[in-house]
Amino acid sequence: MTHHLTAEHISQAMHDCIERCSECHDVCTETVQHCLAHGGSHAAPEHIRALLDCAQACDTSRDFMLRGSPLHARTCGTCAEACERCAASCEALAGDDEQMRRCAEECRRCAASCREMAGAR
Repeated sequence: MTHHLTAEHISQAMHDCIERCSECHDVCTETVQHCLAHGGSHAAPEHIRALLDCAQACDTSRDFMLRGSPLHARTCGTCAEACERCAASCEALAGDDEQMRRCAEECRRCAASCREMAGAR
């Protein structure tokens, strides 16, 4: 018998974190394309790695929360760290680049939400 995680099993904070992770994943993935097209320091391997690490961590954390994994707090802790690193990398390159500023802001919001989930065991 398959059990699906229903709204009854998801707190408002967890629901918000799932949404933040989804949004952050999407923005980071879009930003990879933006950075590769821009070139130069935007396409530096360490920056692209930060974006991809963040996107993957967000995807993993979201999935762990959706399925009610007891390990979600641990994945959210790692996600918060990946989001902070990505935000710092994007901010360093932002200047007048709206996409980079948008990515940094989304990463900061996701990091805060994931830190909350990491503390809720």
